[in-house]
Amino acid sequence: MRDLNESSVTDAVIEQMAATTDARLREVMASLVRHLHDFARDVHLTPQEWLQAIGFLTQVGKACTPARQEFILLSDVLGLSALVNLMHDKTAVEQGTESSLLGPFYRQDAPSLALGDTIAGKAAAGELLVFGRVTDRKGKPLPQASVQVWQTDEEGVYDLQKGQGNTMDMRGNFRCDAAGRFHFRTVKPLGYLIPMDGPVGRLVHSQDRHGFRPAHIHFLVSAEGYRELVTALYLADDAHIDSDTVFGVSKALITSPREADPEAPVKGIPSIRYDFRLGIAAAEAAGRVGADPSQIVSAH
Repeated sequence: MRDLNESSVTDAVIEQMAATTDARLREVMASLVRHLHDFARDVHLTPQEWLQAIGFLTQVGKACTPARQEFILLSDVLGLSALVNLMHDKTAVEQGTESSLLGPFYRQDAPSLALGDTIAGKAAAGELLVFGRVTDRKGKPLPQASVQVWQTDEEGVYDLQKGQGNTMDMRGNFRCDAAGRFHFRTVKPLGYLIPMDGPVGRLVHSQDRHGFRPAHIHFLVSAEGYRELVTALYLADDAHIDSDTVFGVSKALITSPREADPEAPVKGIPSIRYDFRLGIAAAEAAGRVGADPSQIVSAH
């Protein structure tokens, strides 16, 4: 038996966990303990402050439902999702189109639609065409590549935020044609506030942050033998394009609609063209920094 002090307690905890048979778990937890203890010492964390933090995390957990993932939102606003995503990108055998965040509003069960269909249940404003190709890094088309898309509606709301999350709208799954081409119709998405009615929103408000995400369309692109691409296209005219509250924007993913693109497969409506390049796959874990909220709840 030894008496512990504020320095030796860290080593004592790590020593007690040293018998962990899972080597990766042992490595991660030892590092986590060191960093948490260093953090507490660095800010001179008080008992009251730590209890407040525990209360906050408890509220984050309580806010999670099959239609809402508050912990993913917390990871996003802290920039941790962006960091994990950037580190994962560095493991690629070859780089394709830049990635972005999956976010907390992805759904596994989106409907399969035909090329040219609309993902919008209704369109009070004008339609927008999105089209392009999916290729490998050298420009070789990838026939039958999967293109999953989802976005807010023209009021800046995701379907999961409506009612109990039972509505299915503004999302769809497409298959490219034999030349790797895809196109679909939608409405111009609107930038939006992250959910501010929960603990994460209150945290963002207390930090005097605006809490806005610039307007964007999410994409999850995949083809057999190639690295899955999680990304998004961001609209250049959004007021918050330079201050995304979850740090997902990069210059290569900013785009603008064109009024009359001669290559657009549907004429008469504004269009966005973007070609996605996939790198070859390697033996690796999934790179999705995010998930369908219902899957996380049901898995635990």
